[in-house]
Amino acid sequence: MKAVITVIGKDTVGILSKVSTACAESGVNIIEVTQSVLQDLFAMIMLADIEDAVIPFDALREKLDRLGSENNLKIHVMHEDIFNSMHRI
Repeated sequence: MKAVITVIGKDTVGILSKVSTACAESGVNIIEVTQSVLQDLFAMIMLADIEDAVIPFDALREKLDRLGSENNLKIHVMHEDIFNSMHRI
């Protein structure tokens, strides 16, 4: 199982580190990352393997949401099944 994690906010030092650390603590493996800085706006998309996560999906989503709130970021976690359903023609 996979999840798509998006992060948007004002660019500051350590965003990638904080999000990847939270994922690692949760047993989530980051498969792919793309990130951009547009002027002072940081945007990142991660594809993560949640198969071996040590916490339930909802707990992961809440953990990353809290991390986002603490760092003035919007972090959204979407299960692969939902993502695929939204983009199926």
